[in-house]
Amino acid sequence: MSDLLSRITIETNKRSGRPCIRGMRIAVHDILGWLASGMTESEILADYEELESEDIRAALAYAARQLDHAVVVAA
Repeated sequence: MSDLLSRITIETNKRSGRPCIRGMRIAVHDILGWLASGMTESEILADYEELESEDIRAALAYAARQLDHAVVVAA
């Protein structure tokens, strides 16, 4: 997974510091939104020729990692 995550870049002067794909202005959030709206990987890759299949997987891996946190419940 670290190979995929190396595709995610964060630059304070690009997209307000949001995580992006390989230094481009395409944010992880953009890819997740497209997938959530029903776009297929093939459609995304056709619309954004600079993206690669691994970039989409990297966005998913990044989101999964960000959401993987312990939840503490007070008894």
